[in-house]
Amino acid sequence: MFTLWSLIEATLLCLNAVCILHEERFLAKFGWGASSMQQQSFEPPTVKAQVLNLVRSIRTVVKIPLIFFNIFAIVFKMILG
Repeated sequence: MFTLWSLIEATLLCLNAVCILHEERFLAKFGWGASSMQQQSFEPPTVKAQVLNLVRSIRTVVKIPLIFFNIFAIVFKMILG
């Protein structure tokens, strides 16, 4: 059954996955590492550069609040099952 809690939980899991993604170990294998993003400042950013910037931004902004959201989700699941 699809509920609001399952949507929140799926979002939380996706944010966790983005935050633990290591660029040099995982993304560089597919050509998406930080070293492959050498681009001139006068060129428009590519889709790959925009996705990497989004991943870095999410990782920067969400890292600390994600700890508290995870704690809340764990406690909620322990209490209510």
